[in-house]
Amino acid sequence: MKRSIILLFFIFVVSVAAQTQQPFALKVGYVDSETILEQFPEAIKAKSDLDGLVTKWRKEADSITTVLQNAYADYQKQASTMTPEKQKESQQKIVAQEQQLQQYREQKFAQPNGEYFIRQEQLMAPVKQKIFKAIDEIAKEESMHYVLDKAGEVVVLYADAQFDITFKVLDRLKRGK
Repeated sequence: MKRSIILLFFIFVVSVAAQTQQPFALKVGYVDSETILEQFPEAIKAKSDLDGLVTKWRKEADSITTVLQNAYADYQKQASTMTPEKQKESQQKIVAQEQQLQQYREQKFAQPNGEYFIRQEQLMAPVKQKIFKAIDEIAKEESMHYVLDKAGEVVVLYADAQFDITFKVLDRLKRGK
């Protein structure tokens, strides 16, 4: 949907320029945000920090899963010797443990309120702010009308390398300006 809106917008801009018969040079640049995020040290650190949290949470979930599996295995071994009341009690404990595991996973990974997404936003917000600032500054310096992200939802079918400002943005970010 966004792709078609952007395409229509560019067609509109070009058609308006053609109708006014005024010379109009639309200057468009692009960046590859994936490249920037892969090479910008602050983005790498933020991703590493987030990956560390995910590893910790997965270990905790695995621990809960192991406890649940052991409880279920114990129940299966002992079910035939249990009274109906004891069976029901054991089943309820197992169900409670399953719910605890499900709640834990939802608390950590549910969109958009899960801790993963909250922490991702907290860690990446300052990184994004710096990236957008660098893009803005370079776009103004280069007198660009638009800067697209060829890695994002906008599909860039052709991009002349002379308008690629990805490495200018990275250079500026790494120099700390």
